Amino acid sequence: MRRLLSPGRLLAAGIALLGIAFLILWLTPSNEYIFLPDRARTVEPLVKIAGHHPRPGPGGIYFVDILVRKATLLERLFPHLHEGGELVPARDLQAPGQNDRQRHQADLRQMSRSQSIAAAVALRAAGYKVVARPTGALVDQTAAGLPAAGLIQPTDVIVSIDGSPVRTVGDLRRLIRSRPVGTTLRIAIRRGSELRRVTMKSVSDPQGGKPIIGVAVEQAADIHLPVPVKIDAGDVGGPSAGLAFALDVLEELGRNVDNGHRIAATGEIALDGSVGPIGGIVQKTIGVRRSGIDVFLVPAGDNARAAQRRAGKVRIIPVQSFQQALHALATLGRKG
Repeated sequence: MRRLLSPGRLLAAGIALLGIAFLILWLTPSNEYIFLPDRARTVEPLVKIAGHHPRPGPGGIYFVDILVRKATLLERLFPHLHEGGELVPARDLQAPGQNDRQRHQADLRQMSRSQSIAAAVALRAAGYKVVARPTGALVDQTAAGLPAAGLIQPTDVIVSIDGSPVRTVGDLRRLIRSRPVGTTLRIAIRRGSELRRVTMKSVSDPQGGKPIIGVAVEQAADIHLPVPVKIDAGDVGGPSAGLAFALDVLEELGRNVDNGHRIAATGEIALDGSVGPIGGIVQKTIGVRRSGIDVFLVPAGDNARAAQRRAGKVRIIPVQSFQQALHALATLGRKG
């Protein structure tokens, strides 16, 4: 004889099963990552300059990061459960052959480099003489499917090819192009404190036929600061806080940069003071808006347009250079 469950018990069993399914989806990681907003944080406690002290008063300079972690199965299905949640495939976040630990180490190297550059740019703006000696070609990214993918990683510095030194970006291009397409190249790279050697064959550039290995690079430099500057961002990685660091260094050198406003800034800063685009601008803008920031300086172009759509009452100021950022802030006038 079979006993039939009552409708009430069937409903309870169905709810329990749904609850179990929800927990599994919520707790099980997927193979994709998710970008989420984080709060804006003040830069001042992170910066120490020999012989100088933070200027008292209202306002302040802030940087903003994003939270990056493996998305759960539920978040993979419904990324907009979180405001600003954005799914990112692993291939878009990590170089070929790079694991989570290696990616994080690369992010920390980018942060360390951005701090040195930020200090150099700010000190130059304050009238100090800064010496920057070229030390190689710094790799920004590698192109999937081309020879460097999986062998060279972002933040590696190419220092020689076939024994010939690479001190500038021009050296790298000249040495690669001086050999025919298909030549086997012995390339020395500096990764953190390690010196490594990799071998690869050049291929033809589809857009011009010249030999390439598939890297985007910029100038690496050994920077000597006339005033000791220490910036400690802890476990935060990436280059996007460079503009905020430079603004705060100048503030701590005695310049009234913020004029009493709460200023957040994002953008990768170069040695010449130019400000380049960054990733995660939607999440950063949401984090800035939630943190009660008055003004958000962002790289001009697509970054600024995306930020404007999420800014709410926060004033968005697009900038292309450090000097432009300083001029924009000077025109805000004193708050309060």
